[in-house]
Amino acid sequence: MSQNGKVFVIDDDPAMRDSLDFLLGSAGFSVRLFASAQVFLTELPKLESGCVVTDIRMPGMDGMELLRQLNSVTGARKLPVIVMTGHGDVPLAVEAMKLGALDFLEKPFEDDRLIGMIETALSQNEGGTKSEALTADIAARVASLTQRERQVMKGLVSGQSNKVIAREYDISPRTVEVYRANVMTKMQAGNLSELVRFAIRAGIIED
Repeated sequence: MSQNGKVFVIDDDPAMRDSLDFLLGSAGFSVRLFASAQVFLTELPKLESGCVVTDIRMPGMDGMELLRQLNSVTGARKLPVIVMTGHGDVPLAVEAMKLGALDFLEKPFEDDRLIGMIETALSQNEGGTKSEALTADIAARVASLTQRERQVMKGLVSGQSNKVIAREYDISPRTVEVYRANVMTKMQAGNLSELVRFAIRAGIIED
């Protein structure tokens, strides 16, 4: 899959661009680097199908505005977008996913996780026909949650800490940790970004 798969990296940090160029090139991807979202959008009409990896916080046009611009360009939706953030800002990541981002990644991240995300993005680009079945499967997972687990899940995907969730429902932070583990297991989510994506798909977060 990675052979010749095209990845468009957008980041204002030259060191980050170089690092991703080396990593993704070594993994077999065809990489193009862009120092700004504006430059990427200028080149967009000439680009082939691929995957976009962009930082969220950039001077000028940030990653959020880039997503809005891509949504307004005919045919741009074929480009799946993975957003990177160094701020652990879950509400911002949720907003990015509502705007169409496939996933989000917090810096620093594991190389294998980014490569896996890109593989998923490129596979999706080839046309997934299992969308309805997946939605039904996610709905079944949500239905398996207890009321309290659903409450904890809503708190997690809205960016609340364990302490805030505990305070809201008058339970201990340790109990929230137990519910959180149950939620991740029942929802089959390997990380918070997956849980956010499932929550959007299930309508727990309005898309």
